[in-house]
Amino acid sequence: MDTQLKKGILEMCILYQIRDDILYGYEIMKSVQQVFPDVYEGSIYAILRRIHAAGYANVIKRESPSGPPRKYYEITESGKEYLNQMLHEWRNILQGVTSLGIQ
Repeated sequence: MDTQLKKGILEMCILYQIRDDILYGYEIMKSVQQVFPDVYEGSIYAILRRIHAAGYANVIKRESPSGPPRKYYEITESGKEYLNQMLHEWRNILQGVTSLGIQ
């Protein structure tokens, strides 16, 4: 799969995960790797940094029972708008591909 396409899909999946819950970066990484086992940890953390830098997610640091504070991710209002736009585009792509008989 094209790298840029995969990055966009992963970004959408990560934003979708944090749309209702504030999640720890490691939790996000593990759930993404269950679906996309060939994706490296570094790629997921790079996407998390990018969506934070773009203003689509807030980072909340919380103390950890073991080790340094953990980073939790929370979607922002602009992140929700961006996610809704991505989901709309994704559904249009799926509909188009399905109409061609590809499943």
